[in-house]
Amino acid sequence: MIGRFVPLLAALFLTLTGSGQAQAAGYRYWSFWEYDAGHWTYATQGPATARPSDGAVQGFRFSVSEDSGDAAKPRGPVSFPVICARTPAQEGKKRVALVLDFGTAADAPSGETPPARRTVCARVPADGTTADALAAVAKPLRYDTNALLCAIAGYPEKGCGEQVSAGKKPTAAEKKGERGAGPSVGLFVGAAAVAALGTAAVWQTRRRRHA
Repeated sequence: MIGRFVPLLAALFLTLTGSGQAQAAGYRYWSFWEYDAGHWTYATQGPATARPSDGAVQGFRFSVSEDSGDAAKPRGPVSFPVICARTPAQEGKKRVALVLDFGTAADAPSGETPPARRTVCARVPADGTTADALAAVAKPLRYDTNALLCAIAGYPEKGCGEQVSAGKKPTAAEKKGERGAGPSVGLFVGAAAVAALGTAAVWQTRRRRHA
């Protein structure tokens, strides 16, 4: 009788502990960031609609990530006065400092090597968008049919937001070391549930034998 419960026990254990689930997939793309008060925050709108103010610092990072919470931020020092030191202000125009982080070799498409990180200062009309700023200093740009930014300064040469199934990536919390390496709470809960079900199976079998 107990044998009947084995598949159910295994299925419940795998469900509760997360074992046997497919590896989470990431996406290779350019993420868009805004810099304020010494911190990068994920942009709430796309570069085609964002209209930064004069003196703004914005960044782009190419990487593989599962979502905005997992996305890698632009790296390196950030300073508008330094980035735009050689771009004087002009009446009727604004200056936007851009940090372009082409990512790591691990995130690069097959056969491509990411260029070195760079910073540039774009001078655009006062009502210009971030896309206008990019077009002024980081051509060639490439977009897909849905206006998704695919390449900055020609990188990458191909591909656009493609799915990359290279195994489960660590979450943002795990990257920061906020989670320990020990067993998760889910594992203990799953084990307890399986043990309880197993006990019920044995009890049911004994009751039928004495009936």
